[in-house]
Amino acid sequence: MTDMTVDHDAPDPTEWLPRLDRANAAAGHTGADGQTGKGKPVYLAIADAIAEDVRAGRLVPGQRLPPQRALAARIGLDFTTVSRAYGEARRRGLVDAHVGQGTFVRAAAPPPPLAALVRPVAEPRGNDRPFIDMTMNQPPIPDHPALLDALRRSAADAVLGLEAGRFLRYPDNSGGDGAAADKAAALRWLHPRLPGVTAERLILCPGTQGALLALLTLLTRPGDTVIAEAMTYPGFKAAARQLGLTVIGAPMDADGLDPDALRPLIERHRPALLYCMPTLHNPTATTLPLNRRRALAALLRDQALFAIEDDIYGPLLSDGATDDGPPPLAALAPDRVFHIHGLAKCLSPALRVAYVVAPDARQALRVTGALRATTLMASPLTTAIATRWIGEGLADRLRDALRDEARARQSLAAAALPPGCFVADPQGFHLWLTVPPPWTRGEFATHLRTRGIAAVVSDTFAAGDTAPGEAVPEALRVCLGAAANRAECRWVLSVIAEALEQSPALAGVIV
Repeated sequence: MTDMTVDHDAPDPTEWLPRLDRANAAAGHTGADGQTGKGKPVYLAIADAIAEDVRAGRLVPGQRLPPQRALAARIGLDFTTVSRAYGEARRRGLVDAHVGQGTFVRAAAPPPPLAALVRPVAEPRGNDRPFIDMTMNQPPIPDHPALLDALRRSAADAVLGLEAGRFLRYPDNSGGDGAAADKAAALRWLHPRLPGVTAERLILCPGTQGALLALLTLLTRPGDTVIAEAMTYPGFKAAARQLGLTVIGAPMDADGLDPDALRPLIERHRPALLYCMPTLHNPTATTLPLNRRRALAALLRDQALFAIEDDIYGPLLSDGATDDGPPPLAALAPDRVFHIHGLAKCLSPALRVAYVVAPDARQALRVTGALRATTLMASPLTTAIATRWIGEGLADRLRDALRDEARARQSLAAAALPPGCFVADPQGFHLWLTVPPPWTRGEFATHLRTRGIAAVVSDTFAAGDTAPGEAVPEALRVCLGAAANRAECRWVLSVIAEALEQSPALAGVIV
């Protein structure tokens, strides 16, 4: 009888081969530690190649991969490395293995529909209208399905590509390859606004709030006084109060913080530091002009005062000629400024990643110590996603999409609301809305709530002690990014416009 036994390990020249780096892994040129020339373990490079070819359609669901021994022989690797690679691919959900049959590409689960992320674009009407919470200054969700899908896939790949030590252990203090890659991405992202920053001055933090807490812990002691703009970020106020600090409000005008009015406050109170948001200020939407930034930088040096610059909205700014706007305060006084660059507004609040630039390497080490004592570390998982998005150019695309969506919504506001009743920036997500008499800010906010809209009154932003004669303005912050889409945003603006044309007595009665 003829022997019909099939040799499953026999090589087939038409079978799939991983596209590895030609200079090393594909030719079998790996080190004794099983690394490719780029420092990545070969088994991970093979698993990454499977993922990439599945995504590109070069591997299709149900396709059989080469037997492990055959693949090892063809690319000049040992069997253990290929076996480990197939195991990693199974762990990622890319393939299924069947004893006696082989390893097959798994049918991919369809991505969640965009309808799960974005409410329908129909105008909200009647009892079906959702409650719209505009108290958080959310970036809008851009109407770019392909971009959203690319972000989702990139985030998954970033996490899947992590070594076990990066998601199952605390990071070490040696500044290994992972931390170096994260810092390199951060420096690339910061470069348009802060060129020349070195890795020794950079600290990765778990969001802006975590960075603020670490810096306040480092630079102040309970009982100290700190100065902020008269209208300031509530998260800063909360952190300062938690640490037993007194917050003094510095006068502002239509251009933002006034350095001339700030000097006597510094001389009188001798604060531990200044906190400010020079670019796309929250809540007043002002951007400090260059001449005031220079004056503020000179004042910090003259008074030997440190400042915390919150630049969370900086990447969104465009002055029409460049994409960068006025330079950050840290570029004008790098020796006196701790610069916080959070990603929550320019990319996504879900990342919880912020980059802090310290005046020098010594101060950076001190910030790192304060960070360990407060929030410990930035999450390696979300930091890896941010690094991946920056490296693939998705961060730039997302920021630009957010700018475009902000411009569209600000155009809706300009068309719907009476001229002069609000301050905003074309790239900003919010309006600083002044309510006319006889309205008060509290009455106006209550009226909006009866219509299913929540906005924030100016009292929320008032720094603890304001300058003599400074009153809390009759104003609200309205966050356009909270609306699910432009149709919903248009409806909110129509409700606000209608209320502005009425008196409180005619707007509705609560009994």
